[in-house]
Amino acid sequence: MSEEDRVTLDGVAKAALASTRGRLMVVSLAFLLGFTILIGRLAEVTMLRDGVVRGPAQVTDNTSLSRVDITDRNGEILATDLRGTSLYADARVIWDPIEAAQSLARVVTGLDVEAVARKLSTHQAFVWIKRDLSSRERDQVHDLGIPGLYFRDEPRRVYPNGRTAAHVLGYVSVDNRGLAGVEHGLEETISDKTRDGHPLALSLDLRVQHAVQDELASAMANFRAIGGVGIVMHVDSGEILALCSLPDFDPNEGVSAPKDGLFNRATLGVFEMGSTFKTFTTAMALDSGKVTLTTRYDARKPLQVGRFTISDFHPENRWLTVPEIFMHSSNIGSAEMALDVGTDAQKAFLAKMGFMQPLVTEIREAGNPLMPRQWHDLETMTVGYGHGIAVSPLQMAAGGAAIVNGGKLVHPTLLRRPSDETVAFTRVVSEETSRQMRDLLRLVVTSGTGTKADVLGYPVAGKTGTAEKARGGGYAHTKLLSSFMGVFPAQHPEYLVLIILDEPQGTKQTFGFATAGWTAAPTAGNVIRRIAPLLNVPVTPTDPGARRLPTTMAAYEEAH
Repeated sequence: MSEEDRVTLDGVAKAALASTRGRLMVVSLAFLLGFTILIGRLAEVTMLRDGVVRGPAQVTDNTSLSRVDITDRNGEILATDLRGTSLYADARVIWDPIEAAQSLARVVTGLDVEAVARKLSTHQAFVWIKRDLSSRERDQVHDLGIPGLYFRDEPRRVYPNGRTAAHVLGYVSVDNRGLAGVEHGLEETISDKTRDGHPLALSLDLRVQHAVQDELASAMANFRAIGGVGIVMHVDSGEILALCSLPDFDPNEGVSAPKDGLFNRATLGVFEMGSTFKTFTTAMALDSGKVTLTTRYDARKPLQVGRFTISDFHPENRWLTVPEIFMHSSNIGSAEMALDVGTDAQKAFLAKMGFMQPLVTEIREAGNPLMPRQWHDLETMTVGYGHGIAVSPLQMAAGGAAIVNGGKLVHPTLLRRPSDETVAFTRVVSEETSRQMRDLLRLVVTSGTGTKADVLGYPVAGKTGTAEKARGGGYAHTKLLSSFMGVFPAQHPEYLVLIILDEPQGTKQTFGFATAGWTAAPTAGNVIRRIAPLLNVPVTPTDPGARRLPTTMAAYEEAH
């Protein structure tokens, strides 16, 4: 090849190379411009939508509150926080909401595809997708690799004992905020960061709570009752060692629990207590000075008050002393005693006992007592034997403790009291009246309607009550509320036990009877038999009965 030909070839090659470089430059510039436009569009979508500058999605630290542990009086954990993982999204950067929702639904249980797609279509910086993911769900969501999905570690409330003490503890929302029970009533204390993790100690004894709940559930099953209440209270300090309402719920699933299970019969429910309420009528009468243990009342026939008749369930058809009225649970005698004391004095006494207004405790769910609309002689008489007035079981328990502890009404509490704390009280009856009432309550168990509540080694004093439930302006004769309020040891009471069964049914073993002496009383006895050793109550080697009381006409004549 000649020199001239090589020069021509080199010129062509250089021209081709220059042309190629030019085309590459144009393509590169085109790609750069495309990416620039794309990045600009992305910035517009994520940060400049609606003309408002937006930063990355932020989750404030108070989305979920940390809560201190709740323990029983012995330090057993009742509620605690565990670390959980929740999933949220920045909907501004979700490219395809429907596809993302479908992908999430395949790996996260319980998601509604349409609902999630709507959330992801809102273009909001923060939307919750699901709270409390399992570790497997978190890994699978992570593996999806969908931009705009984020995880947040947050506390999750856990109740390791399940249903035990459910109504005392209550439950929390998905944001760890209290919705019921002490979780709600003591919200500020439980979520107080200055406690530095120090647990909140309740007055409950987990062992006692379990025993009460177990015996109450067994009694409900045996007598086919629709509900029940069990309370154990220290009579001097007012500390509640057990509080049970059945049906109940699992606080770990409180938000989705059925309403019937969430209803707290012990504090929110109010009931006509029937003959158990005669405890207060008798104490009121004795303390007034107008009635003594030797006072007699004519119970030979029913009382006729206008168009109303007051009669006894098991009539004695004779004159009765006050101990006999109490032992045989005479409506007639109790009505006459209340009438002797008088309407104004009765109302004043019940107000002093705390029965005229809701009982406020660490549980805010408190029932409003029901009183007669008009309060004349007839209402005074019916209230005297526990009809026409409805109070909560916890109010009954607090009042009963005051009658036997020397006459001191102590505000009940679900918080453990320091052993050296001086407990405030209101005097409601004298110490002598309280002593007399302990005798009368023991008499009911040794010789009256409460014999099935007695426990060998742990003498019990108490009162039964069987009330027909109010229905449509009258009473349903076949729907009963059976109760037993007892204390032990009888002569020096330390603890009060209240058992209530709602609409129990008679069994073959009870000969068809569903009254308190056959249902609530033996249930209370079973509870006391189980919890007395747990509470280190000394065994009484002998079984003292009530002090000598004028329960017969001969005794009455001797007293005079």
